[in-house]
Amino acid sequence: MKALMTIGLLVVSNIFMTFAWYGHLKFRTMKWFDALPLIGVIVISWGIAFFEYCFQVPANRIGFRENGGPFSLIELKVLQEVISLSVFTLFAVVVFRTETFRLNHLISFGFLILAVFFAFKK
Repeated sequence: MKALMTIGLLVVSNIFMTFAWYGHLKFRTMKWFDALPLIGVIVISWGIAFFEYCFQVPANRIGFRENGGPFSLIELKVLQEVISLSVFTLFAVVVFRTETFRLNHLISFGFLILAVFFAFKK
């Protein structure tokens, strides 16, 4: 159960992270947003990133083996990176619609799956 909760929290965290880090690139199409100075964009992104931390920190605390969770520190990081890239890919393809998913991306995901396999291999 803790594994599923950790993964779910990491997914939600990474959704917020992706919007905080890359959403402003798409929001530029809104006239009011494009008129904001860089500091305004940073403050808005920081506000969104706050919610990322509200999910990321509990995910790591719940999932960390020394806190009674199922994952080592390295396993948590590998999971987070794979989830992050998966969320980002969906975001790029769905929100931007100018990005294409190519064979080299599929191959790189295959290597990420192998990275997870090796990170969890005892």
